[in-house]
Amino acid sequence: MYAIVEIAGQQFKVEKGSKLFVNRLDKEEGSEVKFENVLLVDNDDKITVGTPKVEKANVSAKVLQHVSGDTVLVFKKKRRKGYQTLNGHRQKYTEIEIQDINA
Repeated sequence: MYAIVEIAGQQFKVEKGSKLFVNRLDKEEGSEVKFENVLLVDNDDKITVGTPKVEKANVSAKVLQHVSGDTVLVFKKKRRKGYQTLNGHRQKYTEIEIQDINA
C-alpha cells in the first residue's frame, strides 16, 4: 500500500515505515503530524485517484529530527570589472517517518 501526498508544497510517494526528508515543518521532534492532502491511494492494486484529493484519507507521520542540508555555494563574477561575490546557502529539512496510511 502506498499513497501520493502533498507535503509543504511538494508531492511524495510514501509507504508505511518509510523515512523521508521534507522542507522544514513547524513541529517538535517526536510529535505526530497528519497530512490531509492525499492525491492518490493504492490499496492492494485498487487505485483511488482524488479530484483533487481523496476524501477521508490521511497519512500520519512522526517527526524524527530537524537537519540542515549540504552547503550550496553561489559564485558570481564579471570579468575585467573587479566584481566577484560568493554566497552560501544551507536548506533546512525535517526527517519524518510514515506511521500509517488511512484510506
